[in-house]
Amino acid sequence: RPEIDQWIISTLNSLVKAYTDAMESYDVTKAARSISDFTIDQLSNWYVRRNRKRFWSKYFPTSSTEAGKDKTSAYQTLYDCLITISKLIAPFAPFIAEELYRNLNIITQKEKYSSVHLAHIPKPDEQAINHDLEESMEREQRIVSLVRAIRNKANLKIRQPLPRIIIPISNERDRLVIERMDQIIRDEINVKKIEFVGSGSEIVRKRAKPNFKIIGPKYGKSVQTVASIIKNFCTKDINEIEEKGEIIISLDGNNIRITPDDFEIIYDDVQGWLVETDNDLTVALDTTLTDELIQEGLAREFVNRVQMMRKDAQFNVADRIQIYVESQPLLQQALLKFQNYITEETLAIKLEQQFQEGEKSADWEINGELCKIGIERVKSFDIN
Repeated sequence: RPEIDQWIISTLNSLVKAYTDAMESYDVTKAARSISDFTIDQLSNWYVRRNRKRFWSKYFPTSSTEAGKDKTSAYQTLYDCLITISKLIAPFAPFIAEELYRNLNIITQKEKYSSVHLAHIPKPDEQAINHDLEESMEREQRIVSLVRAIRNKANLKIRQPLPRIIIPISNERDRLVIERMDQIIRDEINVKKIEFVGSGSEIVRKRAKPNFKIIGPKYGKSVQTVASIIKNFCTKDINEIEEKGEIIISLDGNNIRITPDDFEIIYDDVQGWLVETDNDLTVALDTTLTDELIQEGLAREFVNRVQMMRKDAQFNVADRIQIYVESQPLLQQALLKFQNYITEETLAIKLEQQFQEGEKSADWEINGELCKIGIERVKSFDIN
C-alpha cells in the first residue's frame, strides 16, 4: 500500500487497541468517542479528502498497471476501515452498523457472517501499527493547522499560493519526520517550499511574559525583580532555557533557577513573515506574492467558481463541460497561463476566452477582477 494507506491502517489498528481497552474497562463513552474522532477527523476529513483523485479514477479507468493498483489499494483500504468501524459501533449503534456491514458485504461477499451482530469484534494487528508513521502524520497535521490559523488571521485565502514556510528544528530527527510528509503538507497549505532553520534562528523572534501565577508564590517579595529579568530575556536566552530546561541567575547574592514554567513565550512577526506556534512546534509563513503566484491564485479561484456553477446546474460529477469566459486583463493572463490546470480540475474539454451563454451563466468578481462565465455540458456520464 502507499504510505498514506499504511498510515490510516496503522491508525485504525491503534483505534481497535484503544477501543478494546476502553470496552474492557466498561467505558463505553470513551470507546464511542474514539471511533467518532477517527471516523470524522482521520478517515473522512483527512484520508478520503486527501485521496479524492484515487477514488475518482473509478469513472476514468486507465490502462496503467500502477494506476490500477493504486486505485485498488485506495478502495481496499477504505473497505477495511469501514467494515471494521461497522463492527466496532455494533454494540451501541446496532442499526446503522448492520446497514453499513450488509451494504459492504453485498458488494464484496468477503465477510463470513450475514449480520454484523454475528461477527467477532476485531482484534488489533500489532504488525500493522507504525508509531513513527503516525507521529509523522500527527506532526504534519499540526503544521497544517498552524498555517491555516495564520492564513485566517491575515485574511489570506487558502487558494492563494504562497512561496514557503520556515520551520525551526532542534535536531535532525525532527527534519526527517516533517520531510517524510513534505508533499502532503505543501498540498494542504498551498505553499511551494518548506525550509528548515535552527531553533535559534532570528526568523523566529521570541519575547518572554512573566507567569505571575507561578513566580508570585515562588519568589515572594522578589517577584517584580524576577519579572523584570524575564521581560528582558532575548530570543537566545529563551532558546537556552527551552534547550536546557533552566537558566541560573544571581539575585541578591543568591542563585535562582528560571524554568520554562516561569514565563509564557510570545512570538513576534518579522516583516514579510507571519509566525504561529503550538507548544514545541513553530511555523513562519512567507507572505511575499510574486506576479506568478497572484496569477495562480486567480486560476484557483476561477476553478472554484466553475465548480460552484457545475453544482448549481446539477451536473453529474463526471460530466465533461465547455467553458466560455470574458474577463479583465489580469485574470485573462492567468487563465491563459494555467489553462491546462483549469481544464483538468473542472473536466472541461475547452476553455474559450469569449463569452456566450451556456446552460449555466454568471457574473463574478474574482480578487477584484470582473468576469462573465458560461458553462455547457458536452458529455454526460452516468455514475450510478
